[in-house]
Amino acid sequence: MMKKILATISILLAGLSIAQAKDYKLLSPSGNIQITVSEGKSLTWSVKAGDEVLLAPSELALEVRGKGVLGPGAKARKASRKSIDEIQTAVVPVKARTIRNRCNELTLSFGLWAVRFRAYDNGVAYRFETSMKGNIEVLGESSEWNLQPGCHAFWANETNPDYITHCEADFRDLPICNIAAEKYSYLPVSLATPSGVRAVITESDLSDYPNMMLRAGYGDCLKAEYPHVIDAYELKNDRDVRITSLADCIARTRGTRTFPWRLMTIGTDAELLENTLIWQLASKEDDRDWSWLKPGKISWEWWAALNVYGVDFVAGVNTETYKYYIDFAAEYGLEYILLDEGWSASTLNIKEPNPALDLQGLISYGKSKGVGVVLWTLWTPMLADMENILDIYQEWGVEGIKVDFMQMQDQNMMNFYEKLAAECAKRHLVVDYHGAFKPAGIQRKYPNAMTYEGVYGQEHDKCSYDISPEHDMQLPFTRMVAGPMDYTPGATNNATKDDFAIRWNHPMSQGTRSHQAALFVVFESPLEMLCDSPSNYYKVPEFTSFLAQVPTVWEETVAQEAVAGDYLLMSRRAADGRWFSAGLTDWDERDLVLDTSFLGEGEWTVLIHRDGVNADKWAEDYKLETIEVKAGDSIPVHMAKGGGWAAIFTRK
Repeated sequence: MMKKILATISILLAGLSIAQAKDYKLLSPSGNIQITVSEGKSLTWSVKAGDEVLLAPSELALEVRGKGVLGPGAKARKASRKSIDEIQTAVVPVKARTIRNRCNELTLSFGLWAVRFRAYDNGVAYRFETSMKGNIEVLGESSEWNLQPGCHAFWANETNPDYITHCEADFRDLPICNIAAEKYSYLPVSLATPSGVRAVITESDLSDYPNMMLRAGYGDCLKAEYPHVIDAYELKNDRDVRITSLADCIARTRGTRTFPWRLMTIGTDAELLENTLIWQLASKEDDRDWSWLKPGKISWEWWAALNVYGVDFVAGVNTETYKYYIDFAAEYGLEYILLDEGWSASTLNIKEPNPALDLQGLISYGKSKGVGVVLWTLWTPMLADMENILDIYQEWGVEGIKVDFMQMQDQNMMNFYEKLAAECAKRHLVVDYHGAFKPAGIQRKYPNAMTYEGVYGQEHDKCSYDISPEHDMQLPFTRMVAGPMDYTPGATNNATKDDFAIRWNHPMSQGTRSHQAALFVVFESPLEMLCDSPSNYYKVPEFTSFLAQVPTVWEETVAQEAVAGDYLLMSRRAADGRWFSAGLTDWDERDLVLDTSFLGEGEWTVLIHRDGVNADKWAEDYKLETIEVKAGDSIPVHMAKGGGWAAIFTRK
């Protein structure tokens, strides 16, 4: 009898708990996207787009030492709402210079902590906020993504238990329910619903906190996990580490702060190419003078192994070779050259140049030609002596740095990224992060942090068969969603799938010459590398001149059509009023049509770089042609297997 009474009481209490649970609804400005936040046994949110449930109730929580788990059973003391409609202007524009930041916001306050939600017409986001005295230790954060059955994801397939990775994924398109539990993915994770909605999960305003990873193996649910603070490690060599001590927390941080935004973009594949939510949600630019910043293109020597020819000096790490690079950059109006690994006395001594170089003479020579010098650096000596090293570089007259091989994803490494950006900003130095995780807000807060690797890029053509047109067609919908990526396009030795071969010293690329031209319009990087040897570029002046004209920052982006992993067609407007259009395809031949309604009034001259009639057999076959159009005219776009198409529109 007593057992029956207890069971009855338990049922009544459960019913009372359900009755006390409260839902809060938040609509996007158009009303098409709806967030529902539910209090109860756990704090959850769910998301609908139209009638489609994109996210079933998914738990969110934050565990703080001494404060317990923030979320489960909590009841909001206050719910506040507001609408945001503002114009944001980018110091270094990537997709666009002016961006309309329009959303509806709901903030649930629970005393010493709160959760803020935002509903945009092209995505949703939430973040924790705390107002606790002193410093706190975050033991963990729960972020579930309970997706509808049948979703596929481009998955990074990472397995290192300490989250040591250069974030260079050869993505696999997999059903989420079939991904093994031992496989996790770094962000962004790009997924498609059965109805074809493209949703990308990532984060923004990441500061003083570790990177978020997503783990599969829970059916249709993805769950977040985070690297713990690395308290100690030992170097295995000049750059790779072995972790020797992990803390029992993921962050030691301020008690009063905002935490990173957890966000999901929502839309079609084409709409994703225009989405700027990650930048919109990042902290505003640090309050300083940024007028000195100069985005641009860089002539890079590592990919081509410093192989120049037809000259009267021995090519290599020497003054003559780098003067040759400077002369090439000056002739084609490139803003920088990069001195990669080898310019310094050693990889650990980056305060003294290699004695084979007259580095100061090169920097001065470059300045006389309007070409800046950017230096490769290893992260380990930079971490140990950052301010002193950067003072030396500033005194030398260096324009920027490429810092490499960071690999770790924890809070300490995140703080290294941000401190480096801030210290470089003080000295008017631009930064290119290599061996890096994805952008997540620093690129807005510190616009001198212009680009990141964190991508399986074209440098791997020297050692892999993976960097194919199929791979290229995944990147705009995966890694590039996070922000600028240093993919290093521009190969002049181009090959079909059958003709491609791995060659370390004389590398080639997969796909056509026009595919390479189109990458400069499609792939985003305010510091864009030209990977090949000046000697090779001099042999193909039409191609080189075309690349030299393509800007690295954009006023506006218009996506015409796209299918992730297969093809795309898009256009971008430059600051001088010209438009640049590009199409890319995988190993399938494509015929598309470019609608030029994006053009302004008047007549336009169009310079087109397209695949030649024999590009399927000889990938270097291309044709340059000029036509005249008016806004609204249709232009046929034919792309060979592994091909591309690019065009420059100039008003008459």
